[in-house]
Amino acid sequence: MSAVIEQAVQARLVASAPRMETVPATLRYDREDPYAVSMAFPPPATLEGVEVSWAFARELLVQGVERPAGVGDVRLRPYGYDRTVVEFHAPEGVAMVHVRTSELRRFLERSQHLVPTGREHQYLDWDQGLSELLREHP
Repeated sequence: MSAVIEQAVQARLVASAPRMETVPATLRYDREDPYAVSMAFPPPATLEGVEVSWAFARELLVQGVERPAGVGDVRLRPYGYDRTVVEFHAPEGVAMVHVRTSELRRFLERSQHLVPTGREHQYLDWDQGLSELLREHP
């Protein structure tokens, strides 16, 4: 079984215009970083014209599909029957996208098969992490 899960999703960018633009995004989960997920947007979907990726706790995504969650740079909340709002807060401003909750749940289910909740610590490479810390701070 692969140690990485990637899933394409369609995100609807919430803007001031009455119409929401659909943008592609990719959810990613890597067993080597078992507590985190990321959501990446390709260059055409960003203001800077470069790929932008946001990493946040998998647990935040689990909570956010059920109820409002997050107080930092990434916040989630259910929206209606079948959508979840994901907010990305940066110094330049806030971007909000709607994603189908069913797509997020499917992604989370796949990540659970790879690393069950509560067992993340078993997939951490403590020796490599310590080596990286010592290499950065001699």
